[in-house]
Amino acid sequence: MPASPAGQLRSIAIGVTDLEAAERFYTGTWNLQAAARTDDAVYLRGGGSFHHILALHRSERPDVRDVTFSTASRADLDVIALRTAAAGGRVLSGPAPVEEPGGGVAVTIADPQGRILRFVHGDQRWTEQTHSDAPSCITHVVFNSADVAVAQRFFAEALGFRLSDRTRIMAFMRCNSDHHSIALADSDANTLNHIAFVMPDLDAVMRGAGRMSDAGWPIEWGVGRHGPGNNVFAYFVGPDDFVIEYTADVLQVDDSYKVGGPADWTWPPGRFDQWGVSKPPSDRIKQAQKKIRFIEQ
Repeated sequence: MPASPAGQLRSIAIGVTDLEAAERFYTGTWNLQAAARTDDAVYLRGGGSFHHILALHRSERPDVRDVTFSTASRADLDVIALRTAAAGGRVLSGPAPVEEPGGGVAVTIADPQGRILRFVHGDQRWTEQTHSDAPSCITHVVFNSADVAVAQRFFAEALGFRLSDRTRIMAFMRCNSDHHSIALADSDANTLNHIAFVMPDLDAVMRGAGRMSDAGWPIEWGVGRHGPGNNVFAYFVGPDDFVIEYTADVLQVDDSYKVGGPADWTWPPGRFDQWGVSKPPSDRIKQAQKKIRFIEQ
């Protein structure tokens, strides 16, 4: 398929009400590492090369500040800026130097439903790897959308995403060989559904789930294997009720992949994943998946 100028999902910046407690959780239990900090923010890296994959910002209320992608070339930033307005979004700034740890040059946009997306090129990378039980990167972010068709059209026209699968409640969209980097969930509000951190393999997901359980953070859905994307999953509700997922085995696709529809992704009664072993999502996660809002700009 033609290369998407979006490149690869890199990081998400979130507002947390207790920065120190959130840092302890994401480093001590979730297994990220501090890469940099300022007076009001901490930047956390995973096991891969990105400078950081999660930025925690001190905030009066939990929120999403932006979702950042890493582009393959500087020219991709200009392409995104040019296409954004025509597709119904807004260019908020750039391309311009990034004035935060990690650096690079970025263009920042707002999609038609107000989510802030940032695209960076030339940012700092790590050469050394962290331990094997660390999430390597964020593999996807799921947005709740009051109008999935509007959001889907923008991601396709402005950013070159392609639809991989459409279930009864969700559109899975890709910008590279990962089955999806963004998914759009039918909802009554434009909020965050969850953030998925990819682990090296199934064993690492299971060890991570055990580590979370030991620390008093129960599995809220899983462990199981999804249909679209074929990925293993274990979901948790973290600090400030952010829904976070350990996942592995994300399906890799190319132009030969056949887009599935709702009829292709149904389970027998009582099943909630391919294996048939996962219990249904808890009431707690169902509520948490609706409540985190994006900042307005």
